[in-house]
Amino acid sequence: MSLRRRKALLGYLYILPWVIGFLVFILGPLLAAIYLSLTEFNIVRAPRFVGFANYEKILGRDDLFWTSLVNTLYFTIFSVPLGIIGSLLCAVLLNQKLKAQALFRTLFFIPSITPVVAATLVWIWIFQPDFGLLNYALSLAGITGPKWFGNPDWSKPALILMALWTIGGGRMLIFLAGLQGVPVEFYEAAVVDGATSWHKFWHITLPMISPAMFFNLVLAIISSFQVFTVAYVGTNGGPVDSTLFYVLYLFRRAFQFFEMGYAAALAWILFLILLVFTYLQFRSASRWVYYEGEREGKAW
Repeated sequence: MSLRRRKALLGYLYILPWVIGFLVFILGPLLAAIYLSLTEFNIVRAPRFVGFANYEKILGRDDLFWTSLVNTLYFTIFSVPLGIIGSLLCAVLLNQKLKAQALFRTLFFIPSITPVVAATLVWIWIFQPDFGLLNYALSLAGITGPKWFGNPDWSKPALILMALWTIGGGRMLIFLAGLQGVPVEFYEAAVVDGATSWHKFWHITLPMISPAMFFNLVLAIISSFQVFTVAYVGTNGGPVDSTLFYVLYLFRRAFQFFEMGYAAALAWILFLILLVFTYLQFRSASRWVYYEGEREGKAW
């Protein structure tokens, strides 16, 4: 065997574990999910092919599908911007030269590694309408707090507030890395030109960290469409299906009603929705995301 073929064989052997893992754990389940979405399957009996009947039922006759989709869109529209802004503000704060800077960064990051179920149980106590900490604090200011999880109008805002608990997590670290990569010379030149702190932030900081913002935005939207644990533990979709999010509804169809084919169809519809949102974000990125090397190449 020639040296070139031995090197090629060695390369194939190196990537073989990844290829096997991809085929078994990613591509295989994807193909199985496509097939199951076209069947009626309840685990007990063998799958029965029904074509696109599941999709027709979801889009045409399933009111809970539209309810869960609207609830998820509501959660996404409010939680994503608030989370992005909150993470950015935390990163700007922790980017200042302060004493015990490492300690503050650790304290801000700890909530994001707290077990979700444990954190949700704490928030259930905070939002408790009669003796909860939040309504007690509001009563000190003469405000009667709502029932939160017991009120359909306030259940989703309560879950959005819970989602802000982790603004000091991974998104904050990505923003922090982006802030530390902004050249100091830009700020020095802006000071010479008489720029204020707001001008420096708006015209220098934001454009320079726009790739980090774009990355966080894409992941935040995908994550918001997959919200499950806080709704399942905190409200289980109630009251009156006001917190019945998409993945929670998918879970019910799969593991409560054992309609695996129907749940697979729901999963693929979710995939297509996320694919469209991600595509639109990438199409719009050229209008507001600044890549320094790319712009320099164009200018040259």
